Amino acid sequence: MSDTQEVLTEVDNGVLIVTINRPEAKNAMTKAAAEGIAAAMDRLDSEDDLRVGILTGAGGTFCSGMDLKGFLRGETPSVEGRGFGGVVQAPPAKPLIAAVEGYALAGGLELMIACDLVVAKKGAKFGVPEVKRGLVAAAGGVMMLPDQIPERIAMELALTGDFIDAPRAYELGLINEVTEGSALDGAKALAAKIAANGPLAVKVSKQIVKDSRGWAMDDRYTNQAKLIAPVFVSEDAREGAAAFAEKRAPNWKGK
Repeated sequence: MSDTQEVLTEVDNGVLIVTINRPEAKNAMTKAAAEGIAAAMDRLDSEDDLRVGILTGAGGTFCSGMDLKGFLRGETPSVEGRGFGGVVQAPPAKPLIAAVEGYALAGGLELMIACDLVVAKKGAKFGVPEVKRGLVAAAGGVMMLPDQIPERIAMELALTGDFIDAPRAYELGLINEVTEGSALDGAKALAAKIAANGPLAVKVSKQIVKDSRGWAMDDRYTNQAKLIAPVFVSEDAREGAAAFAEKRAPNWKGK
């Protein structure tokens, strides 16, 4: 495990685990932590051996939002081009899973919903309480929530600032799984399923899921064809078919 100031990174079987390491402050986001996360996301996308990322928080809390002490000093916990937490505006091309325990609030929720998948422990709480402080969820929460849950529920969360718990978040489709035990262990299990698949196919599948919502209906299949064509002629595509026929695990090369 390596420590980049306020962010810890660890590699486990092709999975890059990125931990916000400010437990004494409930992992409130600082400029240094945002820069550490941004660096980790660059590493995830640049190293071929890394297949999936997990973002989590130390000490039983995911992230309680912006560090208010830093805010009062004039600090912005963002990275140019990447936004809040070094990831909200520019997530990695490879899959990113949030492993949530404790609180994912304000910027912490925005950090979570910028991830592709979410595993949360049963006692976790979620919300955008900025309006209770006379503020607005400026790191994308009020824009991204309606893409992920029904608009009226997103409106309720944005206007009341109230929290929801993990079972309710699961019911709404905001998270993928609720665990009784460690959220990180649950996220690792999910990551292992993804990492076992063809890396080119996974990356392009993620891109299509994300991008296709902005495509005009008449352009959808044309745009998809451009993205999937290189996958279907890749070495991995042939390896996947051969491995299936030979009843063995595939040996992916990522090309």
